[in-house]
Amino acid sequence: MLIIPAIDLKDGACVRLRQGRMEDTTVFSDDPVSMAAKWVEGGCRRLHLVDLNGAFEGEPVNGEVVTAIAKKYPQLPIQIGGGIRTLETIEHYVRAGVSYVIIGTKAVKEPEFVTEACKAFPGKVIVGLDAKDGFVATDGWAEVSELQVIDLARRFENDGVSAIVYTDIAKDGMMQGCNVEATAALANATRIPVIASGGIHTIKDIQALLDARASGIVGAITGRAIYEGTLDVAEAQALCDGFK
Repeated sequence: MLIIPAIDLKDGACVRLRQGRMEDTTVFSDDPVSMAAKWVEGGCRRLHLVDLNGAFEGEPVNGEVVTAIAKKYPQLPIQIGGGIRTLETIEHYVRAGVSYVIIGTKAVKEPEFVTEACKAFPGKVIVGLDAKDGFVATDGWAEVSELQVIDLARRFENDGVSAIVYTDIAKDGMMQGCNVEATAALANATRIPVIASGGIHTIKDIQALLDARASGIVGAITGRAIYEGTLDVAEAQALCDGFK
């Protein structure tokens, strides 16, 4: 399982939100490229970038920062989400050196777009499913649909999706622990690899994900915990590497 540091971009700065609320923002750095360097030097093997402005605007807003990070670390797998609603946007990011694009809102509202994207950019597409009480949320978590997460995940099984990033909104940014039960249930219910997100606070949360013994959980995204120092990237990755 990979430990994946998150860099959330808002107005060009590196921030964290609580439960996806743009008005509840903590700024951790005004230099996201330097922040990326910190996590790379700390031993991370993948980065998770989110264009928060883009998620609300429906189109990339912080694309220049994403491109700068990708150019500085051409060998590092980078995944980007937020405002990815067209094939042109995906092509732009792929050309910039990004390894994976995360389709969220568009995947819920137009599932056929995921099929189209996977055909155009094989191996490059991740679906982001954000849940509130088991139901999928969209538009920067401003809207909650009537779709169950597991049902929608299964819809993409034959499309060639590389992974699903699963976030429990109630947990995100709150540092109260990951929703291990729901994450494991999703991983066990679909053939698509799952990346856990939301609420990771300490090494105990990483251990809990490992202890769930859901082989489909291939990564854990962490944000506020590594910025506030309650979780060490290198220590957490070492734990994952040594788990049998």
